[in-house]
Amino acid sequence: MSEPLRILVDQPEIPGNTGNLIRLAAVTGVALHLAEPLGFDFADAKLRRAGLDYHDLAVLTVHPSLEEAYRSLAPQRVFAFTGEGETRFTDITYRPGDVLLFGRESTGLDDHVTHDPRVTARVRIPMQPSRRSLNLANSVSIAVYEAWRQNGFDGAV
Repeated sequence: MSEPLRILVDQPEIPGNTGNLIRLAAVTGVALHLAEPLGFDFADAKLRRAGLDYHDLAVLTVHPSLEEAYRSLAPQRVFAFTGEGETRFTDITYRPGDVLLFGRESTGLDDHVTHDPRVTARVRIPMQPSRRSLNLANSVSIAVYEAWRQNGFDGAV
């Protein structure tokens, strides 16, 4: 993808998940954006262990708020991933520069975020009924690899 796909996580709480997202960003070429407040600091050992030596290989930006992230990213399309999404993640034709928006681990995206007029679609990853949720890093990975696949795994060896 000429312009990278952008992942935006609103208020992530678990350092290990964010470390895994840093690794994902490094190996896929997506840009990772985090909106504060964060539930950890970057000195956390779990974050360092999960992100390991990939931190320098990833594009990572921390924004002081979701609103500031929107201002900085100026996205044309934002896909909000939520269990209440009407659109399956496989039914989207992803384009370079799209923003895939995910919420914090404990509660996901707030209702006002998923219904913000800047959100292009509310998206879901299918699951078996009566299951609470997927792990955040797993959910982001599923979406990133589908978008990357659709774009020919641009940049991969």
